[in-house]
Amino acid sequence: MTVSLKYLSAYSPNVIAQVQTLIDEKRLDKFLLKKYPKTHGIGNDNQLREFVLDLKNQYLRKSAPLSKIAFDNKIHVINNALGLHTYVSRVQGSKLKSKNELRVAALFKNTPIEFLTMIVVHELAHLKEKDHNKAFYKLCQHMMPNYHQVEFELRLYLTQIEFIGEIY
Repeated sequence: MTVSLKYLSAYSPNVIAQVQTLIDEKRLDKFLLKKYPKTHGIGNDNQLREFVLDLKNQYLRKSAPLSKIAFDNKIHVINNALGLHTYVSRVQGSKLKSKNELRVAALFKNTPIEFLTMIVVHELAHLKEKDHNKAFYKLCQHMMPNYHQVEFELRLYLTQIEFIGEIY
C-alpha cells in the first residue's frame, strides 16, 4: 500500500521508497525505538523554560531575551507547525519594545530529548535569523551538530504518528 509521505516530500525517491518499505512491513516504530528508546522528563512549562534557557545561554547569550516559553496544546502538527517563535513590537513612549516568545507543540512532552532539542534549536535560531536561509541552518548545526539527521528522524516519527500511531 503506497501512501503520500507529506513530511518527506523533499527527500529523494530512494529515501521515500525505503521509508515506504518500513511502513509496509510495520517496522518504522521498531526503527525509531531502537535509535531513540527513551523519552525525556520535561513535562511542564517550567522545566521547558529551564531547558530552553540553558541552550540559549550556551549558544545565544547576547540574543534578545524570551518573555515566554511554553508547551502549547493549540499548535497542530498536521495543519500548522511544531514550534513557534513569535515577537510582538509595541510602542512604549518614544521607544519601540519587542517581546519574544517561544512555544513548542505539546506533542513534544512525550518524545526523545533529541526531538525536543531539535525543535528548540530551530526556534532559538529564529532569534538571530528570521528566514530559513543558509545562515539559519548553519546556526542550527552550530547548536546541534546532527540537526539535519534528527530533523529527518523527527519527520519519520511524524509519519509514524500519522499512519500508525504514537510509540512513546
